[in-house]
Amino acid sequence: MRYTPAGMPIVNAVLQHSSQQMEAGIARLTEFEIAAVAAGEISGRFNQAALGGVYEFSGFLAKKNRNSKSLVFHIIDFRAAASSAHLDTGA
Repeated sequence: MRYTPAGMPIVNAVLQHSSQQMEAGIARLTEFEIAAVAAGEISGRFNQAALGGVYEFSGFLAKKNRNSKSLVFHIIDFRAAASSAHLDTGA
């Protein structure tokens, strides 16, 4: 956990996703990693989440910075998921 100059807590992470999706009637394995950030109140709870746990996240995508083409997932909330077909905080 780090803090902005204004004192806001920030946690950076890389989320991993793996699921099977149907495309044109064919099952397709979908896997990716995405940079994520939790800011403010949610950062404390996120910082305590077990690495490698399986979670469902809500949030939004935004550019890493104003001139960047890279995206970062901003975590607004999360909860434990029932299956492994969701984003997780794998190490």
